[in-house]
Formats: sequence, C-alpha cells, structure tokens
Amino acid sequence: MASAPGDRFEIAINTPAGRVTTAVDVPTTFVPVTAIVPLLRRLGEEAQALEEARLAAEGESRSCTKGCAACCHMLVPLSPPEAYALVDFIRSWPAEKLERLASRFSQTKSALVSQGLWQRLMDLGESSVPPDDETLDPINRDFYALRLACPFLEEEMCSIYDERPAACRELLVTSPMERCQDMVQNEISPIPAPVRVSPVLGLLWGELTSSPPRLIPLPIVLDWVERNCRENEKTWRGSDLLDSALDKIWRYLSKTAPRLDDPSERNR
Repeated sequence: MASAPGDRFEIAINTPAGRVTTAVDVPTTFVPVTAIVPLLRRLGEEAQALEEARLAAEGESRSCTKGCAACCHMLVPLSPPEAYALVDFIRSWPAEKLERLASRFSQTKSALVSQGLWQRLMDLGESSVPPDDETLDPINRDFYALRLACPFLEEEMCSIYDERPAACRELLVTSPMERCQDMVQNEISPIPAPVRVSPVLGLLWGELTSSPPRLIPLPIVLDWVERNCRENEKTWRGSDLLDSALDKIWRYLSKTAPRLDDPSERNR
C-alpha cells in the first residue's frame, strides 16, 4: 500500500469467484487516497484470476492478447483516486514523452469539441449527481462511434499498462478477438468481474470527501485533475483508509452478488 513504516495485515474477501486472500503493509502514518489504489487493483485482479480459472475449467479462456487494442477505443471511466494516481504517475515521465502525450490529449480534445462531446464529458466529470445508465449509454455510444484511440495508446500498445485504470483491466472476453473490432454490431462474451474496483474507489472517495461518487472520463483526466488538484492534498491514516476500502468492497459485493458469510475480514 505504501513504503512508509506500518503494520502487516492478512486480508480475506469472499467474492462470487471465490475467496481472495492477500497480505498488505498498512502505513501507520497519514497518506493520500492514491495509496489505496494499488491494493484494490491487486484484489480485483486476484478475484478476476479466480473467475478465469473457473471458466478455464469449463473449457473457456481469455481471447485478449498483447497487441489487440480494440477496447482502447472505448470511453474509459476512472474514479477520482484513480485519476489522481494516474496523473501522479505520468508526472515522473521525461519531458519529451510528456510532450507527446500532451499532444495526443490535445488532438483528442479537438475531436471531441468538434463533435460536441467534450462539454458533455466535462459535465459528467463535475456532476454532483451519480451517473446512471440513462445518462451514460448515449455518451458511451457517441464516443465509441468516433473510434478515437486512447491518448495513452502508442503503436497499438498501452504506454501505462502497469498503471492502467481498473476498467481496462476488467474488460476481458472469451469471444473471438475479431468481434471486438465492432462491439456494437458483434456479440461479445465478457468475463465477469467479481469486484469492479472503480465503483468501489468511487464509493470510498464519496465517503472520504462527503461528495457523490464521481466518474471521470479518461479523455478529460488531465483537465479534471488540474481543476481539482487541491482535493489530492488531503491525507488519511493508513489503517482508516484500509478499513473504509474494505467496507466499500463489502457494500459493493452485497449489492451485486448473493450475501456471503464473512465477506471481508482483516486479521493482524
């Protein structure tokens, strides 16, 4: 979770795909909310691995492979903690690489402005009302119709693969790769995500800041973080952050799956 001195905990979470257990070092100091992002991603991926193992036992396997960038033309949502963590990460890049990235973001913005989508995305990122499907579906469809490549895509490869958003990690399919070239016309068989990390982080952020859960469209992430940079200066005690995150996972699972005994626990 962080490199600061802290306590080690064993975490166990029951998900629809099975039980996920992992160890985590929790700082006793105060840390920003971005400190919890890697842990929740790891929990999500470990739960996803259990789901893939279950499908493999039934004769199905992931068809996604390196070099396939079909899903990199979809609108990717981020929670505020993910948005801050992503921008913090790219700030360590060399100036030349940052300039290329800024150019691609600028090109994406110009295309979205010309199609009347930019302001809709900005309104979504700043909305005080949690987005629903009625709001999101037309925006997702209109964005996908443009077939804009993700600004982080370089030569059909993700330039932030290890730090990519949770939504990117969770979009996996068992259907043939070629079907993903047109996800509107073709039937896609997605692999269920036992835990969707971005909504969990959104719930966590909403509780920490007494604000509604927010969804930040990736094309506006640089602008959104700049406009809301002061929120990223807040810190919380590491153990409190972990407790709150585990509570949000429990709430998420209780709403999306049958109630499981002992859905989450933490033992020193």
